Amino acid sequence: MPPSETVLTEAPDADGVAVVTLNRPAALNAADEELHAAVTGVWAELAEQPGLRAVVLTGAGTAFSAGGDLAFLQRLADDTTLRARVMAEGGDLVRAMVGFPHPVVAAVNGPAVGLGCSLASLADLVVMADDAYFADPHVALGLVAGDGGILTWPLNMGLQRTKEWLLLGGRLPAAQALEYGLANRVVPKGDVVAEARALAARLAGLPPQSLRETRRVLNQPLVARIEAALDDVLAVETASFDEPAFQQTLAAMRARSRG
Repeated sequence: MPPSETVLTEAPDADGVAVVTLNRPAALNAADEELHAAVTGVWAELAEQPGLRAVVLTGAGTAFSAGGDLAFLQRLADDTTLRARVMAEGGDLVRAMVGFPHPVVAAVNGPAVGLGCSLASLADLVVMADDAYFADPHVALGLVAGDGGILTWPLNMGLQRTKEWLLLGGRLPAAQALEYGLANRVVPKGDVVAEARALAARLAGLPPQSLRETRRVLNQPLVARIEAALDDVLAVETASFDEPAFQQTLAAMRARSRG
């Protein structure tokens, strides 16, 4: 796949840390077809980088990611072939991040919605700006909560809290995300990438075999959950694009965005 400007990758620095940046700042890094494909494919490309020991994942501009671009969601609703490909890609993305051979630190520099939540939840460590928040609006939009939070959040913050924040939705502020175990650090907005880099450098400096195998064992419950549930949940999320509730909600959102 040719390089995409929607996901930028810096070469590893002297510590072996590479920075990956979601790069649609004018759209708050909302996923369109190109960004979704690029952030899925970047992990295989990174794994081949000589000298790489850890990755920082962040967003350009004021947001980490605002979720799905509305026009992109409309194309997914209208084009079942595209939808099938993108949903399969979503499964590839989850498996690629969980199976990635090096630690990933999410630098959540602003709102992390939908896909943004998923990406942060699949990282090893999460640093949030103090004014950032998580929000997963799938259910409220009429979509099944497919990849990401539905798989990881019960392991991180427990089933009852996950039910509240996935079923009822809403914005989960950084301080509350820290309290619930969805973040490791909350720092001033201007410090979030530097703090994430510092954590990534510490991870990169650890003995490789002990780091790799400890991460592997720690991730075993998540891997088991992915293998048990991911294909099922992606199938029912795919079907929910055809539901009248989602189509009506999407039409209303697009009308508001144009008005």
